[in-house]
Amino acid sequence: MGQGLSCTWSRQENEFFGAVQAGDAEIVESLLEAEPELLHLTTVYDRLSPLHIAAANGRIEVLSLILDRSVHPDLLNRYKQTPLMLAAMHGKISCVKKLLQAGANILTFDSLHGRTCLHHAAYYGHSDCLREILSAAHSNPVAYSWGFARFVNVRDGDGATPLHLAARQRRADCVHLLLDNGALVCASTGSYSYPGSTPLHLAARGGSLECVRELLAWGADRLQRDSSGRIPYAVALKRKHGACAALLNPSSAEPLVWPSPLKFISELNSDAKTLLERALMRANKEREKNILKGTSFSLPSPSHSDDEDDDDSSQGDGTELCCICFDQACTIEVRDCGHQMCAHCTLALCCHNKPNPATLCAAAPVCPFCRSGISRLVVAEAKIEEERERDGPWKLRRSKKSKNPCESGGSSSFKGLTSAMGSFGRVGRGSSGRIADSSDLVDKP
Repeated sequence: MGQGLSCTWSRQENEFFGAVQAGDAEIVESLLEAEPELLHLTTVYDRLSPLHIAAANGRIEVLSLILDRSVHPDLLNRYKQTPLMLAAMHGKISCVKKLLQAGANILTFDSLHGRTCLHHAAYYGHSDCLREILSAAHSNPVAYSWGFARFVNVRDGDGATPLHLAARQRRADCVHLLLDNGALVCASTGSYSYPGSTPLHLAARGGSLECVRELLAWGADRLQRDSSGRIPYAVALKRKHGACAALLNPSSAEPLVWPSPLKFISELNSDAKTLLERALMRANKEREKNILKGTSFSLPSPSHSDDEDDDDSSQGDGTELCCICFDQACTIEVRDCGHQMCAHCTLALCCHNKPNPATLCAAAPVCPFCRSGISRLVVAEAKIEEERERDGPWKLRRSKKSKNPCESGGSSSFKGLTSAMGSFGRVGRGSSGRIADSSDLVDKP
């Protein structure tokens, strides 16, 4: 970034900038006491201030010292980049936090590509900095005036959103974080890369199987074309990314996507959401294994380990079985009725393929036990032994399986959900991957 010191400076000026770059707070403070005007110096070519240099090098003590002297946090260098942008580029999370606390503007655009600090954090793959900036956007007055959703999908000078940049640079963690915060999965670029490219086109171009998996799980359209008329499958084939091409092939099974009915469930518990995400990942992993079976492409492990995926299927004694599938432990509790089921059955209840734009949105799912609306999902708490004994022997235990109520003429709600679970289980065996939506899982009047 042109941080070299000028030979035309005095010895004191060179010593000051050298101390800032090295993070020697004592020397910086002593020099500023003797000559306060040193704070207003910049490097000759890139016009980097001491604050820029401290932020880019992660010198948090020097950065704090400079900010404490009432230096504005949004100083601009030659390319109109702020110290916050440089800290985000280099992944200096402590400096990012300090600058945000000092009121740094998160909506400043540089003059190179018209990018914000959010673009830079996504492009360079610093998910911790990205998370901190997104968190600050909820309370930052500038982003608040724009609206959070607009800020997450802000475009640079070439029409690329942070999600486009993260997908092109193979930053799977950043892709997931942006999607989880409302990034538009099917947005097209302007002049960036090939015009009209979606994040899925860019992930296919970069050959990132993790990014492709994330985007498909959030409903990316495999048939959307760029301005040249190419679908992501054609892009992956041209770049010889065989594994990505196999998953993007329109003739292969449709992936399961994050269930849109859950968007209508208020206060979704974060732990419950994690369990549902793991169930979704497991189902899509089985689908991917089936698609790639018999090919020369090996399937990389997902971000979460198999040990983590098996957390909700513990074989501990006394754990209650899900009354729908009789296989997994009850890990999700429906509020306010209190009924419990496993993450897989909850996902089957709520999950479906990407909806047809011509059809209306599916109604919010209802509890399959009592038919009441689901207002909240939380992680099921283990019940104490006294409650189990009081509830009677009809409660299912993992150590003793009972007969499926659907087989003995039980409620049609159970029949519908069991049917959905059958479709859910067949995803990994080459089916179309279609999951019955919530309207299929309730009794007809």
